[in-house]
Amino acid sequence: MYIAILGRQPVIGVAELEQRFGHDAIRWFSDTSATITTDDVFDITTLGGTLKAGRVVAELPAGDWHKTSTKIVQEYLRIWANIEGKITLGISVYGFDTSAYDVQKTGIILKQKLKKSGVSLRLIPNPDLALSSATSHHNKLGLSDNKVELLVIRSRGGRIIIAESTGAQNITAYTRRDQQRPKRDAFVGMLPPKLAQIMINLATIPKTTATPRILDPFCGTGVVLQEAALMGYDVYGTDLSEKMIDYSTINLDWLKDTHHVTPKITLKTDDAMTGKWDAPISAVVCEGYLGQPFSAPPSPVKLDQVRKNCQHIMGSFLANISEQLESGTPLCIAIPAWRDASGRFTHLQLTQAVEKYGFKHVEFAGIEQSDLLYYREDQIVARELLVLTKI
Repeated sequence: MYIAILGRQPVIGVAELEQRFGHDAIRWFSDTSATITTDDVFDITTLGGTLKAGRVVAELPAGDWHKTSTKIVQEYLRIWANIEGKITLGISVYGFDTSAYDVQKTGIILKQKLKKSGVSLRLIPNPDLALSSATSHHNKLGLSDNKVELLVIRSRGGRIIIAESTGAQNITAYTRRDQQRPKRDAFVGMLPPKLAQIMINLATIPKTTATPRILDPFCGTGVVLQEAALMGYDVYGTDLSEKMIDYSTINLDWLKDTHHVTPKITLKTDDAMTGKWDAPISAVVCEGYLGQPFSAPPSPVKLDQVRKNCQHIMGSFLANISEQLESGTPLCIAIPAWRDASGRFTHLQLTQAVEKYGFKHVEFAGIEQSDLLYYREDQIVARELLVLTKI
């Protein structure tokens, strides 16, 4: 069994895990973590909504940090008594009412006791209860037997899981793919590669003998296509703007040169509301039209105007593509939702009427579809993720 430390919006991470491993395999453990029961390899590099992952090595009944700390020291004195080479250790604690000082003290005690046995340990210092995913990644924790991060998680009910990390998100790789692409355009939106990866996983592309092909009808600078290509899919992108098709072409050429991938690529200029796409289409993943950006909540009149415009464009797109997809085709589409000063969201009307267009919502076990809102605290326009299947 594995445990995942989820990202800034945990419900999206749980939805992604459910789609990848199946509803029955996923259980919430705490507000920021979930367990995964699987025989498959848990590859964190393919999961945008998981910050860290670990293989569960112990489950303890309810207890405080003092009891848990004592257990950790006892067990790892035994486990590492005859280990060869220097150990690098990080300890990350979640859900405990304790201090970073006490967590570090656990590591120091273990280090001192191991030293008496002739075992050398380097403890990664940390002013917080948990190491950041960047620190874990840069120290290569979880990637070899001698580089260990202990993930110690306490649930609301008091149950405790101790896991050995199998890796953290590769922040460096995400940043490179985001910022070093030759062509970027803030005006058309800056879809984070991490979110594009989540959306592809939410679409749950069916396994076939042929390489599946993912369609992005609003491809922009090609972020979805880029992430899909890295995950082994062929890619098909269209956009109303010829400039965006040129940008996607340049960015995908860069990806092939720098990441040594060889997907089949189809790009063309077309209008998502009226265009025609060639088969096969294994899945549709896209960030649709989000309307204009806002730095403050718009007036009711302005919001109504923008909402109607987005509703027209995205509704026309769904009606158009529905006629061209085979039954069972999965989709994950980002559409806009607007947050007011009180934190409430205004949604597009089509979110409650997807059957009208020939689609149905995917049902999740651990969350509601309405929970799938991706945003930062300073943003007015959120991305609402619609996870659909063609009826």
